[in-house]
Amino acid sequence: MMPSPAFEYGIEAIALAFMIVLLSGLASMLISKRTKFPYTPLLIFFGILVGPVLHLILPNTARVLFYYIRAFGLFIVMFSAGFQIRVSLLKKHMLVIGLLDTLGLLITALVAGIIFQFVFHVSWAVGFLFGAIVSGTDPATLIPLFKEHKIDEGIETTILTESIFNGPLAIILTMVAFIFVLPEIPSLQDLISISPGGSLYFVAVIFFIYQIFASLVIAGAFAVVTYYLIKRFNLHTTPYPEILGLGMAFGGYVAGEVLHASGFLVVTIIAIILGNHRFFFKDGRKEKDMDEAVRHNIDFNEGLSTFSIIFIFVLLGASLSAGDATSSVLLYGTFVALLVIFVARPLATLVILPKTGIKKYLFIAFEGPKGAVAASMATLPIVIGKIYGDQNLIMWGSFILVSTLMTVFLSMILESAWMPYLKRKLLDE
Repeated sequence: MMPSPAFEYGIEAIALAFMIVLLSGLASMLISKRTKFPYTPLLIFFGILVGPVLHLILPNTARVLFYYIRAFGLFIVMFSAGFQIRVSLLKKHMLVIGLLDTLGLLITALVAGIIFQFVFHVSWAVGFLFGAIVSGTDPATLIPLFKEHKIDEGIETTILTESIFNGPLAIILTMVAFIFVLPEIPSLQDLISISPGGSLYFVAVIFFIYQIFASLVIAGAFAVVTYYLIKRFNLHTTPYPEILGLGMAFGGYVAGEVLHASGFLVVTIIAIILGNHRFFFKDGRKEKDMDEAVRHNIDFNEGLSTFSIIFIFVLLGASLSAGDATSSVLLYGTFVALLVIFVARPLATLVILPKTGIKKYLFIAFEGPKGAVAASMATLPIVIGKIYGDQNLIMWGSFILVSTLMTVFLSMILESAWMPYLKRKLLDE
């Protein structure tokens, strides 16, 4: 007998789903520890196993949970990743990182979008939406890889910092892409009304620029308040800095969203500023106390980030249904994923070739795995299509979901597997 809808969404079903997700995460990490295989692709595999295959988590339950958890999980991943950036190294490699996070991000989205457009025979706007979703790279996959395979500090800093910044920028680009796909969304009408002659391209550019600069201002304000609260009230011993840091990050996120900026970019920048407080504030008093507060935040948020990644990837796999992944869609999605890895990313990173040389360029070009950001946004087209009753977007959304999942899955596996070979051939003298 099938479970009743009340049970499907009840406390018991949610508690059971949480248990299965956490045990799947534990199994993935244990296998990864033993085999040295990255655990993030295993999370997707276990999600598919406990969802569509074994039905231990019902698809509707997985989708409802994923809808709510993906935003919170991505928030934590972005906040935790921001603390990894060191401004001293960022300044040293700023030009290459800036090129990757601007031109590189846009070229990735455009090339991936064109590939998707021609493979699935959809409009340019739908193709660009897919390209925007997969345009970012994933620090959660790269950080453990670089811990295992030590490489040149400059290359590591470049790739990691690129991935930390282009996550929130990819989210902004995805929101821009929705302007082209579904301009009738009420929240976009005011933006469109400011455009002379109704040019959606003008709106998209203004919206993108505004989100970046507004996010910087909001993040700066919240970071300053957090810094002085810690110093004024001696909140440097656990659990005070963790509570204050996370609380202010939530406040920054909400302020960003209310002011039509990017909440995810806001929390990332808050973490960057706090993590580099000696550079931004240059206040000699109680710097050691601030260092301690930052350490507590890093340790606390790294743990939360691990939990978030487990829930995002397992629930994404469990959310799939047979209708989403028919054999033909799966085949085309795999083809699109391979072209994103072997064509879109290398073409996008050509912009850094004059600064890096051929060997470093090739290493960076083939070490840009997709991950939590793409996974968390993969279901957005379907969700928004259902909200606004757009059947075409729902259908296209299933193509985007499968293609994104395959891009994440294959890029994680391939780029983790060939890193030792690339390191030996391209970086080791």
